[in-house]
Amino acid sequence: MDKRADQEPAQHHREDLPPRRIMFYSHDTFGLGHLRRSRTLATALTQSDPRASAIILTGSPVAGRFTFPERVDHIRLPGVTKLPDGSYVSQSLGTGIEDTTSLRAGLIQAAIERYEPDLLVVDKEPTGFRGELLPTLQGLRTHGRTRTVLGLRDVLDEPAALAAEWERKGALRAAEELYDEIWVYGMREMYDPTQGLPLSQEARARMHWTGYLRREIADEAEVPDNPYVLITPGGGGDGAAMVSLVLSAYEQDPTLKPNAVLVYGPFLSGDLRDRFEARVAKLGGRVTATGFDRQIEALFVGAEGVISMGGYNTFCEVLSFDKRAVIVPRTTPRLEQWLRASRAEEMGLVRMLEETRDGMTTQAMIDAIRNLPQQKKPSEAGANDLLGGLEMVVARADALMSRRET
Repeated sequence: MDKRADQEPAQHHREDLPPRRIMFYSHDTFGLGHLRRSRTLATALTQSDPRASAIILTGSPVAGRFTFPERVDHIRLPGVTKLPDGSYVSQSLGTGIEDTTSLRAGLIQAAIERYEPDLLVVDKEPTGFRGELLPTLQGLRTHGRTRTVLGLRDVLDEPAALAAEWERKGALRAAEELYDEIWVYGMREMYDPTQGLPLSQEARARMHWTGYLRREIADEAEVPDNPYVLITPGGGGDGAAMVSLVLSAYEQDPTLKPNAVLVYGPFLSGDLRDRFEARVAKLGGRVTATGFDRQIEALFVGAEGVISMGGYNTFCEVLSFDKRAVIVPRTTPRLEQWLRASRAEEMGLVRMLEETRDGMTTQAMIDAIRNLPQQKKPSEAGANDLLGGLEMVVARADALMSRRET
């Protein structure tokens, strides 16, 4: 696989140069993916440059449960919740969605005006939640000196659905007119998240495929002494079916090994979580469970293999820690996880458990767990060549901010 020839080396940092300020926008209406990605990027950029500090604007309701490294902080935007019919409501303020969006937009604009970042990195949504970023982005384009970057994960959605969504949101025009660069946190040979989008050649010339974002253990943590498979549905809000299938596998086959460590995620809770806990208790220690683990990287390192839904961050962890993995992707409301898992399986990086091909049955899950030791590790399929994302981001950020300083 080709090395990123356009990667620019970061400059040597002089102590007499002015401080650098970086801001991340992470709309976070659901799940953990956007916040975790922004936190990873903020950590890499501040660790690479002792002059740099970063603030993450996030709507995640669990942002306060994360630890942030030195010179990285976050501002919590009022949260919103997506209803089954696709509409949104305020999470806790009791105000209408228009008022909540207006409040969020005002907080974003005030934060950027006060902080005066050298670089603004926007995660996934070119216009922000319900267009809340547009006033700020347009103001920066007119009279600001902040460099702006749109950061896209490796897969967004099936091309036709994505094109319709971006047209509806005005995202295409924003990507064309309001950003200095577009970073794709993946590899072109893996997938192009913008296929199907009628981006101009000028916009595509500003695109940089960074590679995947390598993960490392942030803090030491205790892990089980005995062999285990790690079961993780990510944030957990849509992971109930996968968790139930894994529990059924251990219930049906009392000889199934190794044991399992299940991390529910913070959004799998309430009565459903209670029912799962009751099932776990009956398995006599063959499955242990926890709700939310900030140090899940340590559990990845110690695992014999991984069963997951295949969100972006989990996929980066599978590659980074070189773990045999079975991906059970969701297919609604987006095909993102299925597209990622399907392509990764073609490349020999993971195995996918797919409903129409394998059958989403208890026996299929039993077989998948039993066959994990026979799978190749991602490194055997060239995973290390995919993991240059953080180095590339540091180089691109340095190049953009150096231009601002001249």
